[in-house]
Amino acid sequence: MKIFCIGQNYASHNQEMQYTHQNADPVVFMKPDTALLKNGNPFFLPNFSTQIEYETELVVRINRLGKNISERFAHRYYEEITVGIDLTARDIQRKMKDNGLPWELAKGFDNSAVLGTFISKNEIEDWHNLPFHLDINGKTVQTGNTKEMIHSVDTIIAYISRFFTLKIGDILFTGTPVGVGLVAINDHLEGYLDNKKLLSFHIK
Repeated sequence: MKIFCIGQNYASHNQEMQYTHQNADPVVFMKPDTALLKNGNPFFLPNFSTQIEYETELVVRINRLGKNISERFAHRYYEEITVGIDLTARDIQRKMKDNGLPWELAKGFDNSAVLGTFISKNEIEDWHNLPFHLDINGKTVQTGNTKEMIHSVDTIIAYISRFFTLKIGDILFTGTPVGVGLVAINDHLEGYLDNKKLLSFHIK
């Protein structure tokens, strides 16, 4: 099982992070399967970072084997969606980027890919125009909408499948909008797709 993640897929987040270059193709990075955190299990703050930040994202799960998938057929390769959190060690990422180094350590550490409960995409009336948000301790801290994506889910799947064979159960995090921020001990994070609460976990 592979976990694909897309960076810089919302213009609002790119401005927030002061990214000045717009990539023509999706920015792809990966997390190992040990990064998965699901079923509402708590996330324990690691001792190697003092700046763990949340990034709320739409997540899809691949349901068919595919390679070199045409964009017009990409919708056939996923049936379930949820909301997820790409936890990022921002201090480590900044250090790696400043030195021109890969930043897997900042993104792929244990339990850094938090998954909500998957639902059928058919439960969403218009999931290409789908609002989602994150609450921390009952307060909304990040909001987004899939219509704001620079690269659509279908475009991303077609692009990734040029390089990687997609397998049943592979996970795709599709990027985060503006509003990322720090998590702290005792925080309670709740993620919503179109006001459906699909994710709930605590920071320890």
